[in-house]
Amino acid sequence: VQLVESGGGSVQAGGSLRLSCAASGYTFRGKCLGWFRQAPGKGREGVAAIDSDGSTEYTDSVKGRFSISIDNAKNTLYLQMNSLKPEDTAMYYCAAGPSGGYCAPAAVPDFGDSGQGTQVTVSS
Repeated sequence: VQLVESGGGSVQAGGSLRLSCAASGYTFRGKCLGWFRQAPGKGREGVAAIDSDGSTEYTDSVKGRFSISIDNAKNTLYLQMNSLKPEDTAMYYCAAGPSGGYCAPAAVPDFGDSGQGTQVTVSS
């Protein structure tokens, strides 16, 4: 199982980035998928989750700005991030967990399968 994130970078406040998470040796079908982030000196924070039925949830601080989606044909998970703020600066990770349970941003950091992360830096 390998999850590989990409798409991070440095942007100014108000900018946009799209993160990607590609899976190899693994299928996203039937899974609860999500993104979490970790800023220096802080704990893991679940950002967004998408369940196997396509339903999505977001943590309050990113609602209306971030959008999670999946392309099952490409076995790739995305996180579109718009109107970025300096407080969004963190390492971002994708993660996969079982569907049928609690599929929400708060659960994502505890999923067993995650990638190595991609850095997002937002300057003011």
